[in-house]
Amino acid sequence: MALLHPLTESFSELDPASQALMKQSIRFFEDKGLSRIKADDQERRWYADILAYFKDSQAFATLLTPSGYGAEGARWDSLRICAFNEILGFYSTSYWYTWQVSILGLGPIWMSKNEQVKQRTAQYLQEGGIFAFGVSEKEHGADLYASDMTLTPTGDGTYVANGRKYYIGNGNQAAFVSTFGKRSDTGEFVFFVVQTQHENYHCLQNLVNSQNYIAEFELKDYPITDAEILSQGAQAWDDVLNAINIGKFNLGWAAVGMCTHSFYEAMNHAAHRRLFDHYVTDFVHIRQLFMDAYCRLVAMRAFCVRSLDYLRSASPQDRRYLLFNPMVKMKVTTQGEEVMNLLWDVIAAKGFEKSTFFDMAVRDIRGLPKLEGTVHVNMALIIKFKKNYFFNPQEYGPIPRATQARNDDFLFAQGTTKGLSKIRFHDYRLAYASKDLPNVRVFRKQIARFKQLLLLAGPTPEQIKDIDFLLIVGELFTLVVYGQLILENALHLDDALLDQIFDVLIRDFSKFALQLYSKTSSTTRQQILAKRMIAKPVVNPERFEKVWKEQVYALKDVYHMNP
Repeated sequence: MALLHPLTESFSELDPASQALMKQSIRFFEDKGLSRIKADDQERRWYADILAYFKDSQAFATLLTPSGYGAEGARWDSLRICAFNEILGFYSTSYWYTWQVSILGLGPIWMSKNEQVKQRTAQYLQEGGIFAFGVSEKEHGADLYASDMTLTPTGDGTYVANGRKYYIGNGNQAAFVSTFGKRSDTGEFVFFVVQTQHENYHCLQNLVNSQNYIAEFELKDYPITDAEILSQGAQAWDDVLNAINIGKFNLGWAAVGMCTHSFYEAMNHAAHRRLFDHYVTDFVHIRQLFMDAYCRLVAMRAFCVRSLDYLRSASPQDRRYLLFNPMVKMKVTTQGEEVMNLLWDVIAAKGFEKSTFFDMAVRDIRGLPKLEGTVHVNMALIIKFKKNYFFNPQEYGPIPRATQARNDDFLFAQGTTKGLSKIRFHDYRLAYASKDLPNVRVFRKQIARFKQLLLLAGPTPEQIKDIDFLLIVGELFTLVVYGQLILENALHLDDALLDQIFDVLIRDFSKFALQLYSKTSSTTRQQILAKRMIAKPVVNPERFEKVWKEQVYALKDVYHMNP
């Protein structure tokens, strides 16, 4: 299957011990049942039972401790981390969230040279500890330059920390909060760890109406020694951004898990509901909604899986992952919103019912594009790669499926965060030449016309300052990258489904081309070239019916969660 089925998934790419952990976790959530998961969510009940399971199973300790620091079998292996992401997203975004912010908090620790903190962290993980990432602030958000958290020398070789942090997941119970600030004497950036149980740590409030605890906290003369400092200066700056590089990759996987569960639920409802003497799934417009939702969802997963190969194969000489990572965060999560919108149009009022998984997922899917940098922030990052991607390719060796059971050492040695515009990519046309399908051919023409626009009528200096204009250009660019990795086909999708996926991508490309044409600031030449980018997919009723019967409608009654 192209989608996760938790009860039949073999996790065959993982080693036996990791397979067992994934299946054990699925059994735990299935045994808990949907009604209890929903009740906990509705009562905003802190998930102590989930944390107890994570401790008993040693899930966090096994999956989030790099080799050499934990028990046998512990390693930071992104293949199984992403599998666990998808499982947690499938059952509850809240369970995924405590895991996600722990990953962010652990990033600066495992990147540091502070062996004492690393050893204590490994012990806390074995004891069931969770972690937090103390970076954002109420007045400055993610503006790291403006951080008001200070570390002040006392004169005896120690320091005191003062300041507030805002929107810090796990800030109520984290074993360590990796905290970002500045030294008051030099102005240098600094990362240090604090503990939530310390008397000088003040957890002020939970900022959200949620099962999660997303804290505002304050440090008042919190004592710090060199034993708690993780990094300083340029290293601290690089560590905060590199930790986000690791953490934001998880958001796309959570979206895939949430949307997959919601798809099963929507199909089961629609396929059994009769209106006007027809099953809902007999209506032409319902089939189209389901088809588009399915194609978008499979494309999300295909892109995530292939991006993971580049992440795990990365090195100082190959940093292509820095384009694909923010796309997993931005493009995949916004596609998740599209999937949920389509499914909601199918199930209508059912989506409001308190007993459904959908009710929880359709609320939480909105948050994913807004975490670890907004869509605009990540698009501003993505657009930096456009020139080299299109016009300055470099030859690389093949990137195979990265399924080895190994520690991903490079993630904690990513190095400088500078020089993004110098990163080069392999020729995307190789992927597009690998499939001679009708809609792939149409999409190739759209790409060629987009490149022509970039060459002949690229953004003017005034348009470059217009974030909304650049967002449209960025959306067109990301669709090209998106299609490329889908065609690299790590999920082994058949030609009929691939062609149907590109039916969706053509329509998306045309939508953004029309937006570019319609912008008040677009020039006459840009308008002419943008109109040429608008195209209609190749319609093939036989292909549609084949994918519908064999892959989409075939999911009817395949999965029902234990109530």
